[in-house]
Amino acid sequence: MTHDILTTLIGAYPAPEWLLFRPYEQALRDAISVVLKFQEMAGIDLLTDGEMNRYDMSHPETNGAIEYFVRKLTNVRAAATRPEEHKFAELTHLRFRAKAAGVVDGQIGDGTLNLEYDFLRARALTARPLKFTMTSPYMLGRVLLDKHYKSKEALINALADVLASQVRSIDAEVVQVNEEILTGNPGDASWAAEALNRIFDVAPRKAALHMCFGNYGGQTVQTGDYRSLIAFINELHIDHVLLEMTRRGPEDLAAIKDIRPEIGIGLGVVDVKSTVIESPDEIARKIGQFEKALGPGRLRYVHPDCGLWMHKRSVADGKIINLVKGRDMFIAAGR
Repeated sequence: MTHDILTTLIGAYPAPEWLLFRPYEQALRDAISVVLKFQEMAGIDLLTDGEMNRYDMSHPETNGAIEYFVRKLTNVRAAATRPEEHKFAELTHLRFRAKAAGVVDGQIGDGTLNLEYDFLRARALTARPLKFTMTSPYMLGRVLLDKHYKSKEALINALADVLASQVRSIDAEVVQVNEEILTGNPGDASWAAEALNRIFDVAPRKAALHMCFGNYGGQTVQTGDYRSLIAFINELHIDHVLLEMTRRGPEDLAAIKDIRPEIGIGLGVVDVKSTVIESPDEIARKIGQFEKALGPGRLRYVHPDCGLWMHKRSVADGKIINLVKGRDMFIAAGR
């Protein structure tokens, strides 16, 4: 069945217990197979690999979404000295992150980061449409202590260039960049758009951005609104944007209408910060509310607000199953 409102996940899925205890290549491949197969059975239209390869038991709050990328790069040192940690705390003002993810000592390079290999591992396990997700260079740069580039812009552009060099080889249906720090720092949006476009411009097929206001172990960490980010979104060279919405107010929904028509809109209809499994009827009603507010044809995707990794698999699975059922119920009702 073909739908004009597609279902997808943002990225991260709960890691199966065997992967946590035996984090080897075969166990990782098996875990990705399970995640993909479950999405196929549930009827998700655009699959993700669950970001299984990024799970980090030392950083369960962020599912390793930071360390997986930065710790592999050339000239990024994992261990920071005590004075460096104090300096990071003074500079970043990130109340949810007291320690630097790494220290930049020189020009950043790919190092051992190999995103193409990560993609091809998942691509071999499903014939369905598949997207590849990655953390935004802005988000990565804000949690590093920079001792080389001397400006946020230069550091984040350098990170963007490294990521772009790898994205060129990732022939996914969609390459999606995830960002949850810029939402609280809209003053950086004008130059951050240029950095992200370095990645979007080289995606072999479609490019997308996911934005939320933080999902640090299920907690919101950024304050702000979408109105201050619309100009930023409109500068991006993307096919669609996926936005957290279940806990946002009507003023944010109204602001989203000003996203330029060429950019498809995806809105969260599943609350990842709650263990309650939404009913299909609740999800169908949300979709109807969102489509009415945006106007015909603007709503292209429905999805969870963010990743589901912090939940038990039974909760995540229930939310995913009902996401599809709710979308189907909305379509069957004739909108």
